[in-house]
Amino acid sequence: QVQLVESGGGLVQPGGSLILSCAASGLNIEIYYMGWYRQAPGKQRELVATITTYYSPIYLDSVKGRFTISRDNAKNTVYLAMNNLKPEDTAVYYCNKVNSAVVPWGQGTHVTVSS
Repeated sequence: QVQLVESGGGLVQPGGSLILSCAASGLNIEIYYMGWYRQAPGKQRELVATITTYYSPIYLDSVKGRFTISRDNAKNTVYLAMNNLKPEDTAVYYCNKVNSAVVPWGQGTHVTVSS
C-alpha cells in the first residue's frame, strides 16, 4: 500500500523559513521524478518544484531562488526547503510523483505565512 506523509508545515512570518518532508512507503521514489505541489484556498493544485531521478531541480517561477527541493533515496524521503516566505505561499503542500501516474495523495502539510 502506497502512502505519502508530509510534515513540517506551520505558521511563519513573512520572510521566514520552513523545511517540509515527505516520507514515502510502498513506493520506491528512486525511480521516479518527485515533486511538491500546493493548493491555496479557492485555487487549483499547482506543481511547485520537481526533482528528477538525476537530482536536477525544476521550479515554478514564483519560487525560484527561494525554494530548494532535494531527495534522500536511502530514506525514501523528499524535502522542500522554503526561504523568504511570502503570504502568497500560504497553501497546503503535498508531494507526489511527477510525469507519471500519481499515487493516492497524502494529507498534506499546512503552510501559513502571515504577520
